[in-house]
Amino acid sequence: MNSEKLSKRVGLIKPSPTIAVSTRAQELRAAGHDVIGLGAGEPDFDTPEHVKAAAIKAIESGAAAKYTAVDGIPPLKAAVREKFSRENNLDYESDQILVSAGAKHSLFNMFLALLDDGDEVVIPAPYWVSYPDMVALAGGKPVVIDAGVDQRFKITPGQLEAAINDRTRLLIMNSPSNPTGVSYEQRELAALADILLKYPQVWVVSDDIYEHVLWTSSPFVNLVNVCPDLSDRAVVVNGVSKAYAMTGWRIGYAAGPSSIIQAMKKIQSQSTSNPSAVSQYASLAALAGDQQCVEDMVVQFKRRHDHVVSRLNALKGVNALEGDGTFYSFPDCSGAISARDDISNDVEFASMLLSEAGVALVPGSAFGMEGYVRLSFATDMDTLDKALDRLAKALGTK
Repeated sequence: MNSEKLSKRVGLIKPSPTIAVSTRAQELRAAGHDVIGLGAGEPDFDTPEHVKAAAIKAIESGAAAKYTAVDGIPPLKAAVREKFSRENNLDYESDQILVSAGAKHSLFNMFLALLDDGDEVVIPAPYWVSYPDMVALAGGKPVVIDAGVDQRFKITPGQLEAAINDRTRLLIMNSPSNPTGVSYEQRELAALADILLKYPQVWVVSDDIYEHVLWTSSPFVNLVNVCPDLSDRAVVVNGVSKAYAMTGWRIGYAAGPSSIIQAMKKIQSQSTSNPSAVSQYASLAALAGDQQCVEDMVVQFKRRHDHVVSRLNALKGVNALEGDGTFYSFPDCSGAISARDDISNDVEFASMLLSEAGVALVPGSAFGMEGYVRLSFATDMDTLDKALDRLAKALGTK
């Protein structure tokens, strides 16, 4: 008899596909294979020098050696409040801010604080891979809305309203989007807000982690910006990972009504307690310091985006939509898949590219959209060109 009886909730979820792809690429490289990994969403830039200096100072002074308040050190919470006021025209009090071990941690806290068993969560697809699994772990039921390339991967007001019922508790919005790089315009968000105003039981979480990696002519906006009437049932989540090349520092933050933020704080107090103290001091420097480092990185991401999308669209059976931000492309590879007799879906397609071309990509089905792959261009141009040369050899060019 097997004594390792695991909980039912473990069976509800799967390991992160993006982490799995990156791990497999690392294993193959360690075994001597020449593999280029374009699966991870991690900027290749180093953390800015002034941020690293702040961390070193906190270590040397002893400030980083002790527990902090569960919801973050007061100076960092003040910097988060100032960021929201300065950049988003959103005003929050201190008890409406929670600092966590990454934006993912903030989202998980929120799901646990808000969802009861069977509550439905509306998730537009393509979606970030972790949304459905985190919802399931919290006892919720993911309700996926498919938004294809014909509508630029963005849901319509009609789709949103059709997905809402008496069990609907939450809508997740992520713009600019991982994996598509597409962002919602103000008028599109306003139309969605009009629907949400009709259903006061539905909360909104705005995952703004790619807010600064945006190159559209219009400024960034989220649902709370376009419809302040939603603010009493909306949580805004962000972090330092993507904009400041601080993925390993693990600091995210959430803002919203005091009631939900305090509930999230209570949950965090029984899981991780405070996020890393040294990372908090580093994040304080990131948010309060010179922002030129962010602008410089975005210039490079836009340059890479333009180059990668152009080269992808030259491949046989591949069509890539231009994005508005992030560092991902999400090309439709259905033509390339159907052109081969030995593969029938995007998972087999990605496996084939890994074995035949030595390029690691994430299958689109992991993001709720079959027939696509996600390619991260958060690496240098030479590496990207080397990978795209391999893809061209494997697939041919138009």
